[in-house]
Amino acid sequence: MSRPGPWPPLPEALPSPIVDNHAHLEWPAGDEPKSVTQRLEEAAQVGVTRVVQVGCELTSARWTVGAVEEHPQLVGAVALHPNEAPLHAARTHESEVSYPEAFAEIADLASHERIRAVGETGLDFFRTDESGRAAQVEAFRDHIRLAKEYGKPLQIHDRDAHREVIDILDRDGAPEVTVFHCFSGDADMADVCAERGWYLSFAGTVTFRNAADVREALVRTPMNRVLVETDAPFLTPHPHRGAPNSPAMAALTMGTIAEVKGYSLADACMHVSHTSEEVYGPW
Repeated sequence: MSRPGPWPPLPEALPSPIVDNHAHLEWPAGDEPKSVTQRLEEAAQVGVTRVVQVGCELTSARWTVGAVEEHPQLVGAVALHPNEAPLHAARTHESEVSYPEAFAEIADLASHERIRAVGETGLDFFRTDESGRAAQVEAFRDHIRLAKEYGKPLQIHDRDAHREVIDILDRDGAPEVTVFHCFSGDADMADVCAERGWYLSFAGTVTFRNAADVREALVRTPMNRVLVETDAPFLTPHPHRGAPNSPAMAALTMGTIAEVKGYSLADACMHVSHTSEEVYGPW
């Protein structure tokens, strides 16, 4: 996948540094591609000084390990995305690697000291039909076990499967630290997550005009459970929706988070930065 188009201008600098806790820097973006180094330098200019790089298929997971070794601003997360796992299980993946082989490699990569989370994993009932859902569930449960075995946070992808994701976490026992990446549930779901001590990560979607439910979920989420992300190169915040995204754009999303939560921007940034290091450790 890629995100073409002109890059949006850099936002104003934040008053205090933050972490973009979910980005895919390996994916191509922009009509004039920028290097990883350039995107990280631009992010630092506006106060996004640290990034969690997420590799959620074999090629990008391998890339992620190399990237976190090269760039001190990065730590990583690796997994088989819920839309990748069924392809491996059915032996229809372009790599021709079976699911057991693919998951074994992810488990090996996840043991790296600078890979700080297992993810993104979970369920996606939007892109995978019923024929692949059993394989998604099996892979999700495998990743839950892996995160608990390594004592690392779990980053969850949940699309059109809110109830099912929560049921599996409750049945299997969620890892001590569990993060819902790009939270898309409503306020009631946010309450359920808060009761369980889970973290909710808000992407550029929280700034969209048609995302009142997500903003209400943010209102109901305790500030010490709020994280911010870009999901770059996708989900660029308003007013640049549809343009290529990069970690720098997390600064715009932080503005919305502060406004919705009723915090000054400086205080909101300090909360999110502290929570990010609580989840992923020091960079």
